[in-house]
Formats: sequence, structure tokens, C-alpha cells
Amino acid sequence: MMETPVLATSREAEFSTVRDALGVADSVLSKHLKVLADAGYVTVTKPRGSSRVRTWTALTRAGRRAYESHLAYLQQLVAHAARSTTRDDGQGAPGTDAG
Repeated sequence: MMETPVLATSREAEFSTVRDALGVADSVLSKHLKVLADAGYVTVTKPRGSSRVRTWTALTRAGRRAYESHLAYLQQLVAHAARSTTRDDGQGAPGTDAG
């Protein structure tokens, strides 16, 4: 499943929006957000003032840098795999007499 990275594409997002985009239970998202918050990658706030308390989350500057670094690394892996597939193109492994 490929979902839009909600926190990467918005300034902040409500807990339920992130939960629904990921398709996970509240407890799963809560646990992950706690780990990310402890690492300094996200902030979690519960503004008071209305009858319904909503939980908001946002990437920190460090979180955005970590996300972008991770994404760049994944793109490098995909590019490397694509080059390997193109290079091999059924000719056999490099250094073998196949093909």
C-alpha cells in the first residue's frame, strides 16, 4: 500500500487524518508517534479550548530532514536496482560466460 506522506506534505495533521491515511489502529499510531516524538522527529499537541480535544502532529525540522534523507536513500536504492536490471538484461551475471 502506498499512501501520501501526510506529515511531509502538510504543516500539521490531525491524528485521525494520519491514522486513516495509514490504515492503522489508534494504539498503533499512538505508539509510533511517541517513539518519533521521543526521537525529536514529530511534535504532538492537544490544544484545549473546544469541547472536543483533538490531537495534532507535525514534523519537526529534524524530522523533515530525516524523512528527506530516508526518501533520498530509498530513491538511490531504486535507481541502483533499475541499473542492475538494465545491465543484466538476461545476459547472465557479470563475470560469467552465460549469454
